Amino acid sequence: MSAVFLREAAILSIQWCVVQSSSTQLTKLLSPLSAPLRHRRNFCTHLYTPLCKTNMGPTSSREVTQLVCQESDLQDGQMKEVEIEQNKILLVRNKGKFSAVSGLCTHYGAPLIKGALVGNRVRCPWHGACFNTTTGDIEEFPGLDCLHSYKVKVDCGKVYVTASKQKTTKRVKEMSSREPGVCHTVLLIGGGPASLQCAETLRQNKYGGRIIMVIKDEKLPIDKTKLSKAMNIEIEKILLRPSDFLQKHDIEVWTEKDVVSVNTEGKVVTFSDGTTQPYDQLLVSTGARARALQVPGAEMENVKLLESYKDAAGIYQMSVGNKVVIVGTSFIGMEVAAYLSDKAASVAVVGKSEFPYQLSLGPDIGKMTMKMLEEKNVKFYMNSGVAEMRGENGRVKEVVLQNGDVLQADVVISGIGVIPNSDFLKGSAVEVDSRNAVVVDKFMRTNIPDVFAAGDVVSFPLALREDKMVQIGHWQLAQAHGRVAALNMLKKQTEINSVPYFWTVLLGKSIRYTGYGEGYTDIVFKGNVEEMKFLAFYIKGDEAVAAASLNFDPAVSKVAELMASGQKITKSQAESQDLAWLQLP
Repeated sequence: MSAVFLREAAILSIQWCVVQSSSTQLTKLLSPLSAPLRHRRNFCTHLYTPLCKTNMGPTSSREVTQLVCQESDLQDGQMKEVEIEQNKILLVRNKGKFSAVSGLCTHYGAPLIKGALVGNRVRCPWHGACFNTTTGDIEEFPGLDCLHSYKVKVDCGKVYVTASKQKTTKRVKEMSSREPGVCHTVLLIGGGPASLQCAETLRQNKYGGRIIMVIKDEKLPIDKTKLSKAMNIEIEKILLRPSDFLQKHDIEVWTEKDVVSVNTEGKVVTFSDGTTQPYDQLLVSTGARARALQVPGAEMENVKLLESYKDAAGIYQMSVGNKVVIVGTSFIGMEVAAYLSDKAASVAVVGKSEFPYQLSLGPDIGKMTMKMLEEKNVKFYMNSGVAEMRGENGRVKEVVLQNGDVLQADVVISGIGVIPNSDFLKGSAVEVDSRNAVVVDKFMRTNIPDVFAAGDVVSFPLALREDKMVQIGHWQLAQAHGRVAALNMLKKQTEINSVPYFWTVLLGKSIRYTGYGEGYTDIVFKGNVEEMKFLAFYIKGDEAVAAASLNFDPAVSKVAELMASGQKITKSQAESQDLAWLQLP
């Protein structure tokens, strides 16, 4: 029998197998053929393409299946962004297996393709949120929602993804609601990210009791990080969850409710209006309040603190077209100065150090940020403080500095640090340290059974620093605290082991920071600070204990992932000219 006849017969048989969608029959037919025939790529691809398309299985009318790449296009540890029906999708290969999830971070929409991939977890390049690339679940914060996950199939060396025809971005994790007959109450004091994350984690884990969130403010929980960066933003744009969402999952929210005392023996909380509320388990997550200026004239009505949405809106209205003086070069003060730089008639910043952020980020970065704002006509009065404020009819007109300078002012904003909101615990048995922070262990438990605490109000053991007790006011950490507290309320023993991650935004430029740099002795720079493109390592002993960057993504997220995995970054690594160990793109 001739070779030509055999080839033609094989082709007819293979085509029949293609119609029948039988890959097993196709393999059996190809195996006896000569090696040259079996391995001719064009031959196999030409015949096998229809089979790959028909073997994807049934697809819903609301879904579409699309060829996105060749199997060989991605190696283990690599990712690729693809688009299907206007949905950006992140395709990942890990240990030989492909997975696909939504391609944009659920926090602020950062492209995850530019993030840090380690195993089956991707960390957002902007603010450090982490997602499981198999399930899409959020594993580290900020952000509340998960990613969508998509079906992936590999056939004939081709990779197919099935996705919705509708544009989808976020996925809310499945949550329960209150169950009739369950007589148990969790009371959450505070309306920040720790409280909300605690409430949602309880419902995500099938808690069927009553959840009450008590808020001193008049608004539902909001994204307070926006208040200093976009002071006139609409409230609807920064609500963490709308009221109907909270109602759907039976999360009660009591606004304008101020707690004045806690009876831990009787398990009862008393409010300023005289009412009381019993609890079975309690979360103290009252955050921290802005520190007020303690100088003559500080009581005048146009001396402001930024603590709430109402504060931000009021400061913005008072500042437009007027003379603004900001006292303090904190992250909040600098962000407010940057935001108002093109809206106020003038902006002056008073700081005690030579440069902003001198202790936290270092003098070089502080000098750079100072220059950025000076180019927008913000004037700095450094190495000084406020001696007094003078005014008329209860309103400040002049700010007198300790060096004798006098600044004209229509509004004064204090940004000189914060104080934990724990005053209502005085008289209770809950342990509070010398700085007014509530002391908790690695499970977010206080010294009193069934009383937990989370967020800016706490001092907690930082795993990254061998359980050193610290107080860190990061949004991401507050959420992590809330989650850990909820799981331990449910007897699902979980330790807090998150790596601190922080960001600040000035004039559209975002500085990222991860780790814990207190007590650093040296800074190693990569790139150029003056050109506003750098990576900084904060050195303590022989270790890089923190990192900051500007226009150097995803370096800080990479560092955070190394720290999260328990790896130490040595001083010699930081000083090396070769950053291959960081695996930057």
